Amino acid sequence: MKSYGQFCPIAKAAEIFCERWTALVIRNLGAGAERFSDIHRGVPHMSATLLTRRLRQLEAEGLVTRRRNATGRAWTYHLSAAGAEFLPLVGALGIWGRRWTRRELQEGELDLGLLIWGLEYSVDPAAFGPERRVLRLEVTDQPQHKRFYWFLCEAGKLELCVSDPGGETDLYLRATLADLIRVYRGDVTLAAAMGDGRLEVDGAPKLQRRLARWFNFDAMAKTAPAEVARAG
Repeated sequence: MKSYGQFCPIAKAAEIFCERWTALVIRNLGAGAERFSDIHRGVPHMSATLLTRRLRQLEAEGLVTRRRNATGRAWTYHLSAAGAEFLPLVGALGIWGRRWTRRELQEGELDLGLLIWGLEYSVDPAAFGPERRVLRLEVTDQPQHKRFYWFLCEAGKLELCVSDPGGETDLYLRATLADLIRVYRGDVTLAAAMGDGRLEVDGAPKLQRRLARWFNFDAMAKTAPAEVARAG
């Protein structure tokens, strides 16, 4: 990590946290990703080599700890107390970004893998109660092999499936990738998207009413854009 050559605590902290990708890696760990592959799914444009190096750097700085998994054959990664203390700052970055950097989605930002990763680590599987519930998401503008995802919610736990897990499907959700991102990001409310047909939802009305709880929209998604006066 490059040094600013200053004794100022802001400079010392920035040496660690202002490296590219670092805030996103910490975001992923804070969301609950522990395995290397799951952390990497949340930063798909970061090379595996660079992620390995960054995790080692964060471990050396005392922000990340490594543990053997249950089989003893691989490592899992976890935030230390020092790393966890940075999470509110990551959240503040997100709120600032929602308020001041909102813009129309660009082609390179329509990332299906990141959306599915984000849903996997943000939804509330307990929203429908402890019983088994299955939601099928259809991303209507994607090729067949990337079109369908199943979210199995049971006993407060979530399992993401890329093939039908069997049994009854309780809710069917259909939308384009861009509209799903807009709902997930908070650009359009869930009620508005369902009302105008951008998000089609089929299933029991009582489960549809709990869908907002399932999406579990956070402070970033609820942050309104700033009204910036434009000159001229």
